[in-house]
Parts: sequence; C-alpha cells; structure tokens
Amino acid sequence: MNGDGTTLDLPDHGLKTKNGPDGPQVFDPARRKWVALTSEEWVRQHFLAYLVNDLGCPLSLIGVEQHLQLNGVSKRADIVVHDRSGAPLALVECKAPDVRIDLNTFEQASRYNKVFHVRYLMATNGRTHYCCVVDQQMGTSSFLPSLPTYASMESGLH
Repeated sequence: MNGDGTTLDLPDHGLKTKNGPDGPQVFDPARRKWVALTSEEWVRQHFLAYLVNDLGCPLSLIGVEQHLQLNGVSKRADIVVHDRSGAPLALVECKAPDVRIDLNTFEQASRYNKVFHVRYLMATNGRTHYCCVVDQQMGTSSFLPSLPTYASMESGLH
C-alpha cells in the first residue's frame, strides 16, 4: 500500500522507501538510484519487482524510463525488457492506480513500439494488467489471457 492508501494487485516484494530532502522516495534497482515516489512510480517499481521475481525477467536485461526519439520528440518508455542478445522484447506502459487502462494507453505503447519493435506490449495501473502479442509482419495484435513469463516471451510460446 502506498502513502495514499492504494492497494495494488501485485505481490509485495518489499520495495525500499525513504523520506528524502524533497519528499518520499523509492529505490529503483534497475536505475540503481532513489527516485521520487509518485503514484505512477509506485506502480512501476511494483511491476518491475513482479517482472523479476515472478515472471523471471533478468534485472540486468530491463531498462526503466528508457529514452527514445519519436517524430523528433524525446520520450521515455516506462519499462523495456530485452532478450539475452539485447534486443527489445517487451514494452510496459505504467499508469497511476487511478488511471484507467484503455485504448489510449495501448496507442501510446504502440507509438513507442515504432521505435522498439517489441513482440509484447503490456500496460498496467497496478490493479489491472494487460498484455498483447504484436505480429510486426502481419500488422496484427492479440491479447493474452495472462502475463507471459520471460521464458515464454523468449521462446514465443504463451
């Protein structure tokens, strides 16, 4: 539960938090630094822990707030999971718990995917989680009934 009483539908893997000079902070193990604890960051860090501890994604292959250039504008993808060769495999868009995951969320992730070309697009607000498989060649996507493990993402089997 975070400071505003929001309970997430993600396991509690014991995030490290502290009060910093500018307010509450949470430790991001991927970026190896303390960051401001916003509602969206609370979701991002819980989902990152879920990817690593429950879905088997190696922390060393995960980028958080990964920079990208889209139509000449600098943006940041919340979480990008890479395969063992370093190629992007999954992109995760995180929203605050009070933000509904809808078509706009996936459209944002799809725009970012024009840069990353991942096979898996995920979206979460910490309460609701979605994943779709993108077939770049066919230009299609389909939603999965559950979030895939790293091993199934790597193998392409779900």
